[in-house]
Amino acid sequence: MKVLVSDNLGEAGIEIFKAEGLDVDVKTGLAPEELKSIIGPYHALVIRSATRVTADLLEAAENLKVVGRAGIGLDNVDIPAATRKGVVVMNTPGGNVVTTAEHTVSMMLSLTRNIPQGTASLKAGRWDKKKLMGREICDKTLGVIGFGKIGSIVADRARGLKMRVLVYDPVVQDETIAKQGFESVRLEDLYARSDYITIHVPKNKDTANMINQQAIARMKDGVMIINCARGGIVDEDALYEAICSGKVAGAALDVFAAEPPPSDLALFELDSVIATPHLGASTFEAQTNVAVAVANQIVEYLKHNNLVNAVNVPSISGRALEQLRPFIDLAEKMGRLQAQFITGQLKEIHIQYNGDFLGYDLMPVTTAFIQGLLGYRLGDEVNAVNANYIARERGIKITESSSPETTEFLHMIGTKVIGTEKTSTVAGTIFGKCDPRIVRIDDFRIEIIPQGHLALIHNHDQPGAIGSIGTVLGENNINISRMQVGLEVGGEHNIILLRTDTPIADDIVDALRALPKVISVMTLEL
Repeated sequence: MKVLVSDNLGEAGIEIFKAEGLDVDVKTGLAPEELKSIIGPYHALVIRSATRVTADLLEAAENLKVVGRAGIGLDNVDIPAATRKGVVVMNTPGGNVVTTAEHTVSMMLSLTRNIPQGTASLKAGRWDKKKLMGREICDKTLGVIGFGKIGSIVADRARGLKMRVLVYDPVVQDETIAKQGFESVRLEDLYARSDYITIHVPKNKDTANMINQQAIARMKDGVMIINCARGGIVDEDALYEAICSGKVAGAALDVFAAEPPPSDLALFELDSVIATPHLGASTFEAQTNVAVAVANQIVEYLKHNNLVNAVNVPSISGRALEQLRPFIDLAEKMGRLQAQFITGQLKEIHIQYNGDFLGYDLMPVTTAFIQGLLGYRLGDEVNAVNANYIARERGIKITESSSPETTEFLHMIGTKVIGTEKTSTVAGTIFGKCDPRIVRIDDFRIEIIPQGHLALIHNHDQPGAIGSIGTVLGENNINISRMQVGLEVGGEHNIILLRTDTPIADDIVDALRALPKVISVMTLEL
């Protein structure tokens, strides 16, 4: 077996490959065309964040079996293309969590005590002792947004520094957070009470620019903001204005909307902003940890066919996978759909299987649903191996039942997700051998293909409703590629599911909501 390492990898990982008898080549800094020209003979590709694994590259990878990411983020990997190609994609989600958490705490302390500014002024020959007055963090309140692996470590370290810690996480149960000794609060309460706010969530449709002008307005005057998660979660323009106005006392940023950021970024002009070039995972220990982890995982797969931290392949036999693959894909899409419907913290997941599934163990299908549901909120941390564990860890109750009796379809998967603020039901089936369909959303019967840019519109079942919606979209050059209309069972409302060629911008969504026969509009991404 041949392994290609295309990004910098700790020597410990390379030595593991050699010790296991694998033929390993280290060729870093290759241009995309160069990598494409040599990838053919290799069975494994080891990357970090620099290499982009595109569909084009995968097509040239005739023998590739696995892509291993030394780290957690997989933004640079076309996972659907890898899945279609039959290539396993795996990451190492636990290798750098301590390092990133420690960097967060370091940034908070450096910001509070003006350490970078003091260093720069002293090296410039100034003695700005009075100008650089800091403050204590003892007895201050830290708001932690996101209580995953990194956020929970930051909370623990802050407690050791005698800070009060507030936690907001829509996935983790209040009881789970309380058992670890922290106070679970609503996001609005966290904004209002926190002296410091640190962010530990993935970037997705729901979290992009979540720290915006409106959010900052609800924060305590003089708050300090730390972001070592992902660029684009903090609206950089809004942060700049808030610091200039004095609403925000300072910010510590390790990540940016564009990386590397432009040298003339307005935030860099402000003395109360400190920044590092995405160093959250950059320690010798973390690099060794992820190198060893990815090497061991690839060896396990290539030599023993064991999957660890695979993000796109359930752990089942080849024959069962062939039979269940359409249902696994459907369940994952249903989970992502439910994640965008549900509000509040997740409390319960109920899955009902109806029909003859040939006696196969349906746990991989259930896992795929949970992976889609949690992965939308938590990002690449969730995969087919750990989805169920993460759900249990967060106190989410999961029930699964099955019946050989059929409904109106030969096979049916029904899901009910209960949150603290809303309950949602979605049902799906397979048409033919492999065509997924969503056939019910709450009280509405419908038939939709779960993919692409979608808009879910509730409207009054009256003449002209659909026409007015089409007019607004047409006037804004939004092309409708597919439309399905479902009727409320025993009701007076319709549900319209539109698939569009491009996403519908927020201002167009507002225009749709303003239509007199429209009740609600929700945009979805699958």
